[in-house]
Amino acid sequence: MPADVGPLLLLIAAASVILGTVLQRVSGMGVGLVVSPTLALLLGPVAGVLLTNLTTTVSAALIAITLWRDIDWRRYLHLAPLIVVGSVPGALLVGAADRAWLEVIIGVALLGTLLTTALVRIPPVSGPVPASVAGTAGGFLNTAVGVAAPAMLVYAQATNWNQRSFAATLQPIFCTMGAVSVLTKVGLGAAPLSALPPAGVIALILAMVPIGIVVGGRVARRVSAEAGRRVAVVVVATGALMLLGRGLAGVTGVL
Repeated sequence: MPADVGPLLLLIAAASVILGTVLQRVSGMGVGLVVSPTLALLLGPVAGVLLTNLTTTVSAALIAITLWRDIDWRRYLHLAPLIVVGSVPGALLVGAADRAWLEVIIGVALLGTLLTTALVRIPPVSGPVPASVAGTAGGFLNTAVGVAAPAMLVYAQATNWNQRSFAATLQPIFCTMGAVSVLTKVGLGAAPLSALPPAGVIALILAMVPIGIVVGGRVARRVSAEAGRRVAVVVVATGALMLLGRGLAGVTGVL
């Protein structure tokens, strides 16, 4: 990060992690939704999404501890194996697309998944196939754009998943997705660790996660999960539009 704007960028990044963690503690999702477009704007799509994956892994692991009793491990085991299947093409996409096109892809994917969950009526389904589709789609989206929540939300709506169990079980799912995304992209050379900011910056950003969890625990007693989701949607839509605009400007040669 340039020295003259580094502190401001770091402050914005830290604030996004705290907000995302608070929303994730309240509604089960939020870190990827809020942090991915923010860090992609600040650090670029490759480094931004990779750092989002790291942040998601840490935040989900810590939140899972607080929600351990409500985790549905049977559901987790149905979803988790397909994460790797979706993660590989996601990593290949990251490695193949240039920066501007990747920003366009991330912006379109974020807006598209938000519109899908908001406007499309999801028919009820059951059985192993929907879980396989959700796990694969979630692994792909998390690796490519840093956001798997919409895929999980569609699955939850289609299977009438209880909100309390859903919010808790998302944590080990997101933790697995984050770890797999990092390992897949680094292993395939799509997102080298050298693309990340200095270790001190990463440590400071990750240190915001426990703060967000503490604040989120208090907020969760006063704010509904639905309200938390609405805030997340506004934030991610704003970030996605800005990222899409910058990507289109780069593709068309304006920037």
